[in-house]
Amino acid sequence: MKNKEIQIQPVISEKSYAMANAFNKYTFLVSRGINKIEASQAIEEKYKVKVVNANSIVRPGKLKRDWRSNKKTRKTDMLKMIFTLKKGDKIDEFLKG
Repeated sequence: MKNKEIQIQPVISEKSYAMANAFNKYTFLVSRGINKIEASQAIEEKYKVKVVNANSIVRPGKLKRDWRSNKKTRKTDMLKMIFTLKKGDKIDEFLKG
């Protein structure tokens, strides 16, 4: 089994801030080849919190068109993952922005 580096990028929006404050759910973007277990372990290691639940949504890449050759290309798909943390845990870096 090869080691893969997991890059986690927080999603900063009004909806994600509201979910973090009200329900203790934090939203991150993860590359497509990562599963829920690996992403949860990466969050636990990086932020020193306990992940209770993880939900994932496929965010399709945007379609781009080259205006000269009229070729269409699509950017890579991403996974938007929503992590529910244990009661009392929170990620301060996420809320600071």
